[in-house]
Amino acid sequence: MDWNAILITTVKASIGLETVVYALAAIGVNIQFGYAGLLNFGQAAFLGVAAYGMAVTVATFHLPFWLGIAIGLAATVVLAFLLGIPTLRLRADYLAIVTIAAAEIVRLVFRSVEFSSVFGGSDGRQNFSGDFFAMNPYSPGTYGIGPISFNERVTWILTVGWVLIAICCGLVYLLMKSPWGRVLKAIREDEDAVRSLGKNVFSYKMQALVLGGLVGCLGGFLFALGQASVQPDLFSTEFTFYAYTIVILGGAARVFSPVVGAAIFWVLLVFVGNTLSEAVSAGMLPSLFTVNNIGAVRFMLVGLGLMLLLIFRPQGIFGDKREIALDAR
Repeated sequence: MDWNAILITTVKASIGLETVVYALAAIGVNIQFGYAGLLNFGQAAFLGVAAYGMAVTVATFHLPFWLGIAIGLAATVVLAFLLGIPTLRLRADYLAIVTIAAAEIVRLVFRSVEFSSVFGGSDGRQNFSGDFFAMNPYSPGTYGIGPISFNERVTWILTVGWVLIAICCGLVYLLMKSPWGRVLKAIREDEDAVRSLGKNVFSYKMQALVLGGLVGCLGGFLFALGQASVQPDLFSTEFTFYAYTIVILGGAARVFSPVVGAAIFWVLLVFVGNTLSEAVSAGMLPSLFTVNNIGAVRFMLVGLGLMLLLIFRPQGIFGDKREIALDAR
């Protein structure tokens, strides 16, 4: 078995594009679920409308890149209001039901043949990332330390991604130390008590939903730009569940937990997958294991590990049990 190759790909995964994208999505979920107690199961939809807002603006209507970014952000805010206005005055499970349905509706609209002239159907959209990579300050070549290196395009998008993560973590830290953050956590614990003090609970919940969606949509932009294409199936329901897994793995309502959780999640997936593949190639596993089913087996093993973590440490690695005692009334 080539342990050197396994180690290199695993270390790369810890700082790679998937880790960046899921970390941003999980930071958004952490604001909504960890701090405000909102069950938004449609985080994939926020990333999807942002990515498609940018891609369609540039690739379909041939408008400037930065206008596409603005339209993607505006689409995210509009989606948050559409989901939040009818549900945030009701019990928490109404928001969960509506958001999980909305995420699937958004994905199906993007796949629709009827709107293929705009969204590109199942093939999605390409040719919209040229202006972003034209701003790349790195000259052609590889950057990194030894074998842990990336070409100039990947280095550029990882630089932007990790800067955005740092800014978002700093913003979350400052907000949660402010009176606004304390009200948000109080709403999570007992919104009736907060309402009795004269606070507008609906407004605070809406602000948390919008803010979490905006942070998550940054991941949507990077996901599309990093792959130089956007496709509807990138934003399926499992994307949201991975983001929740990352938040719970790291620990809810902790500033850096989504980032650490995303790195651990992808390191586990890549390490287990590569180790199994090498073991199959070396003939070290029974014939039951083949190259074709390794992908499913690695998810089973990682899922088993996460189940054990939740059994023996339900608050996650850095979390507190009181932070996940959600009162979903």
